[in-house]
Amino acid sequence: MLEAAKEAVIALDWAKGWHVDADHIRLETVDRFFAVFGFLYDRCGGFDRAAGEAGGCGGVCGPASGIDRGAFDSADRDAVQIERAEVERIAGKFLLAVQDAGKIYRHIADVKGDEDIIAEISMDETDSPQTPPELLVILAAIADEGIPAQTIAPKFTGRFNKGVDYVGDLAQFEKEFHDDLAVIAFAVERYGLPKNLKLSVHSGSDKFSLYPIIRRTLPKFNAGVHLKTAGTTWLEELIGLAEAGGEGLALAKEIYAEAIGHVDELTGRMRR
Repeated sequence: MLEAAKEAVIALDWAKGWHVDADHIRLETVDRFFAVFGFLYDRCGGFDRAAGEAGGCGGVCGPASGIDRGAFDSADRDAVQIERAEVERIAGKFLLAVQDAGKIYRHIADVKGDEDIIAEISMDETDSPQTPPELLVILAAIADEGIPAQTIAPKFTGRFNKGVDYVGDLAQFEKEFHDDLAVIAFAVERYGLPKNLKLSVHSGSDKFSLYPIIRRTLPKFNAGVHLKTAGTTWLEELIGLAEAGGEGLALAKEIYAEAIGHVDELTGRMRR
């Protein structure tokens, strides 16, 4: 995969940076990626683990407690007021996963150095969206773990299915997107997280109804956004070609036949 990507970059005369996405890695799988120079890492597993496993609230109780709602000039102030008891509840739910992410980050940095890493923390596959106080505590924990996260991917209300537009309440998405940006801006200043920390929208590349919302909200916080591609969109296109018949079906068959010819090559690499 890496060699194919290199060939494509060279063929297209791409002069800017590019990285390999080590998606959903865990401490027991991360070593497999060390042959790849520079990669984006995305930590998701663990955010649905049982509350209370982390024990207490680590180093985030003080930094995340007692924050007055007036500190958030651009968010729903009532939604982000947070006291110590709430911090402890949230930490019991999320702290263990962030601590695991810290272990992964430090392991990578020890092996490769921290300059080759673009760290992302994601929890977009949890059961429910994170509230602004939950996101705040998660960001405080990320800072406490010393992870220089450049993107963070919370879960949003609605469905982000591959190959189709967003399904859900656009007004609710706008509120969540707006408040998440406000929390990130606050956390960057309060906890010293990287200035380029961006909100990430996973499977966002074909969610066209969200683009106007994203566009009008970002300037309020002078923020950027990380828009992750819906990685299986090409499969939906291939299905469409096959269903169209004629030349489309012929092309789909050609792609399928070519892929079948490389199955042993692919699975052999995976076994190693």
